[in-house]
Amino acid sequence: MKKTTMKKCAGELEDAISELCVLCKRRDNCPDKYGEKITLKEHQITVHYFCLLMSSGIFQRGEDHEGIHGFLVDDIRKEIRRSARLRCMGCKKTGASVGCSIKSCRQMVHLPCGIEREFIFQFTDLFPSFCRKHRPTQTCSTSPTLPLCCSICLEPIEPVLSYSVLKCPACHGSWFHRNCVQFQAHSAAMFFFKCTLCNNKDQFQQEMLRMGIHIPERDASWELEENAYGDLLQVYQHCDAVKCCCDKGRSYSAQSGGYEIVRCKFCGSSGTHRKCSSIKLYETNWSCSDCKAAAEGTAVSPLPNHVKSPLAERQEKKRLFKRCLSNLHSSLISKRRCLDASPTEILMDLATQITPQQTTAVLLQNEEVLEAALQALRQTDFNPCHTLSVNFVRSKWSEKVANQRRFLSRLLQSLQNSSIFEGPDGTKNLALNSQALRDDLYYETGSLLALSLVHGGPPVAFFSPALYHTLFHYPPDYKLTVEDLGDVILTNKVKMIAESLSLSELKKAVRAASEYLHVAGCLRRINKLADKSMLLEDILNFYLIIRMQLPLQRFREGLRTLGVFERVQACPEGFYSVFCDPVERMTAEAMFSLFTPQFSAEEEKKTKEDKTLNFWKHYLNECEDGQCAASLEDILMFATAADVIPAIGFNPAPLLSFFTPLDSSCAFPQSHPEANHLILPVLPSYELFKKHLEYAVGQLSVMQAI
Repeated sequence: MKKTTMKKCAGELEDAISELCVLCKRRDNCPDKYGEKITLKEHQITVHYFCLLMSSGIFQRGEDHEGIHGFLVDDIRKEIRRSARLRCMGCKKTGASVGCSIKSCRQMVHLPCGIEREFIFQFTDLFPSFCRKHRPTQTCSTSPTLPLCCSICLEPIEPVLSYSVLKCPACHGSWFHRNCVQFQAHSAAMFFFKCTLCNNKDQFQQEMLRMGIHIPERDASWELEENAYGDLLQVYQHCDAVKCCCDKGRSYSAQSGGYEIVRCKFCGSSGTHRKCSSIKLYETNWSCSDCKAAAEGTAVSPLPNHVKSPLAERQEKKRLFKRCLSNLHSSLISKRRCLDASPTEILMDLATQITPQQTTAVLLQNEEVLEAALQALRQTDFNPCHTLSVNFVRSKWSEKVANQRRFLSRLLQSLQNSSIFEGPDGTKNLALNSQALRDDLYYETGSLLALSLVHGGPPVAFFSPALYHTLFHYPPDYKLTVEDLGDVILTNKVKMIAESLSLSELKKAVRAASEYLHVAGCLRRINKLADKSMLLEDILNFYLIIRMQLPLQRFREGLRTLGVFERVQACPEGFYSVFCDPVERMTAEAMFSLFTPQFSAEEEKKTKEDKTLNFWKHYLNECEDGQCAASLEDILMFATAADVIPAIGFNPAPLLSFFTPLDSSCAFPQSHPEANHLILPVLPSYELFKKHLEYAVGQLSVMQAI
C-alpha cells in the first residue's frame, strides 16, 4: 500500500516538474503572453515558445518539423546549461536566458520577469530584447488637447507615452494601452491588425513590432472559428401566420403541398404554410405584411402619434450618403497615402465621382445664397455626386458654369459670415450655437464646404490655424493662444490673465473672470505666477475644443461628403493653404502664365498674334499698377466667370486664342467661360486694344450689377 502511494506521489511530482518551462521555470500556460507551451515527452522537455525565441544563446538550426519548430533538442539543452549560470535581475534566481541586445548591457532576465520589468521584446528579425534603459521609445511632437481614451477599450488614458501607453505613428490621434493593442493584435493577426482610428496598416504594424507587440502570422481569430458563419447557411423555417393550421406545429415544413413553408420574397425572414395563408401550389412569390406595406408605400408607423421631424429625415439621408460612398472613400484613402499629390490633384481625383448626366437644381430668387444651398441639400433626393445646375432668377446670365462659379463664390462668403463661425475675417473659429446644433447646421456647413471644393469653388481661406489644428491635427506642434479666441467677450478677461506680471495681478485677473472659470472647471487656487501658463492652456482648451466637441464632430462628418475630410486628413500640410491662407492677390505675371496662347499656323498671322500677345502682357502690367479701369480679377471673371483660381484649378486649362476682325472699330474680345477660353482681337494699336478690352470687361460688370 505504501509502495503504491509512493509511486503515485513520485509520478505526480514528475508530471509537475515536466509542466515547468525549462527556461523560465514557470507553469503558466498563457499562449498570448508566453507563446505556445510545448512538451517533448520523449526528451522530457517543456518550454514556452517565446522563451525559446527570445533566449540569447539559441537559434533555429533545424527544419520546421525538427525539434520545436526548428529549435533542435541538443541546442535547447545547451541553452539550459548556459542560462543555469546566469542570475535574473528580477527574481534573483538562476536560469536567466534573455539578455539585453545592447552588447555593453549585462542585464539578464527570464522572459516573464522581463515582461514584469517592462523589457521590450521585438518579434522580428533576430528577435532582440531591450531593457528599460535601452528600450525603444515613441515621441510626440504635440501635446494632445482633448481628454483622451484608449481607442480600443475606450477607457480614459493618460496621454503620456510610456511602456504601457502607445500611440499610432500615422494619425497621432489614436492612443492605446499596451495590453489592449496586444489583445487586438492577437485577435486580428497580421491580415487585419491596423489602427482603429485611421485604418493605417503597414506603418502601424511596423511601429507596433518595434515597440514589442507580437503580431501572429495567421488569419484573424474570428475567421478560424469552426462553423462561425454556419447560421448564414440556415433558411427560415417557421410559420408566422396569425392562425397556423398545421397539427405538427409552426416549425414543420413539408417538401411540397399545403404545409410547405414559403418565405417572404423580400426579407426571407418571415414565412407561412401555404394553407395558413391560402397560397396556391403554383404560387412562389409571397411577401409578408411588413414588406408588402413597404413595397406598396402604405407602411404604417408602429407609433401612430409620432411624426418624423425634418431634421431626423435629413440625418437619415446623410447616413444613407455615407453608406453609399463608404467603399469609394476607403479605396481613395489607400491610394492617396501612397501618392505625393497636390491638393489640386486630390480634388480633381475626388471630382471624378461627379456625374454630369444627373443634376441638382439650385434656384436663387432673392440672392439668398445660403438658404438656397441648404434647401437643395435638404432635398430628399439630393446626391452630392450630381452636377449643380444653378439659376439666378433675376440674372441675364445663362451659362451653367458661370452661374455655378458665381454661386459657389457667394456661398463661401455667406458661410464665412454665418452664425456658426466667429472671429475676424480670414481667421474664423467655430462658434457654439445651440440653435445650429438643433438644426444640424454644423454638419450641413461642413457638407457645403466639401461640395464647394469638389465642384469647383474657390479656396476656403478663412479657417483660423486653431480650427484647422483641431480638425486635422496640423500643424502638429501648434499651441493655442489668446489670439485664437477671436472677437468674443471672454478675450479681454483672458488677456488680463495672460498679461499679468505679478502674483497679485494674476489673482485679480482670475477673480474678474471667476464666473466663467467656474463654469469651465478652470477655477483654482493660484499660489505662484508660474500657475498662469497651465491656467491659460486649460481655458483655451475648454473654450476652443472641449465645449466644441459636438459641433466639431458634426462639422467633421459634413466634411466627409465626397471623401474630402479623409483626403485632407491624409495630406494636412498641403491643404493648409487651401483652408487657412488668404487668397493670393492675382499678379500680371501669374495671369499671363495662366493662359496658354494658341497661335495660327500661318507665319504672317502668327507675327500679328505675337504683337497682340505683347499688347495683352502690357495691359496686364498696367492693370496691376492701377492704370486701367479694370482689375486683374475683373479680367479673370470675364474669361472664366471666376474672380479667383478655384481650389481644384481650371478644367480645361485656360486658353488664349486670336481672331482677325473685318472691322477694327467694333472688334471686342470674346470669352467662353465654360471652356475657360479667351479670344483676343488682332488690332493695329495698343490704345485700340486697351479700349475694346476695357469696354468688354466693363459690360460684364454692368451685367453682374443687374
